[in-house]
Amino acid sequence: MVSIIVVFPKAEDAKNIRNILVRSGYRVAAVCTSGAQVLQVADRIGEGIVVCGYKFSDVMYSDLLADLPESFEMLLIASRSVLELCDDRGIVCLELPLKIHDLANTLEMMMGNLLRRKKRKKLQPKVRSEEEIRLIADAKRLLMERNSMTEEEAHRYMQKCSMDSGTNIVETAQMVFALMKY
Repeated sequence: MVSIIVVFPKAEDAKNIRNILVRSGYRVAAVCTSGAQVLQVADRIGEGIVVCGYKFSDVMYSDLLADLPESFEMLLIASRSVLELCDDRGIVCLELPLKIHDLANTLEMMMGNLLRRKKRKKLQPKVRSEEEIRLIADAKRLLMERNSMTEEEAHRYMQKCSMDSGTNIVETAQMVFALMKY
């Protein structure tokens, strides 16, 4: 489940929103009154949604969004006049007075977006460093020399070992070196 951080300048407003969210079945990770508090919690939990007002004691919503990790989305709750000034496309907005049904539907949409983005990121191939690429190539070369394998056979062997042991191919290459020393 996606974590939610609630931040409003007045602690009472933040607690009221938290109570609404908890009663609606959402997990609220923290209730904050400043942008600094939000950033501390965001670093700790890694990803989620920030439900907020537009101005805090130390920062505006737009500055907070700029400082948040990319794995967070923002739901701005404010009056119509404030929302008309909001030109940031990365923010989802809800107008006051707030309707609980609108809040729940908006959060469901945002959670779906976060989960889809997380799934897409997981499906992207991992980018290996030059050192990791060199390590894999050296391990294949060692297998080819010592076991009279072709490059393709050495690669398949390392893939199979990787899958069988539940490790990635870089760790498998390290194991090949450790085992071949003896």
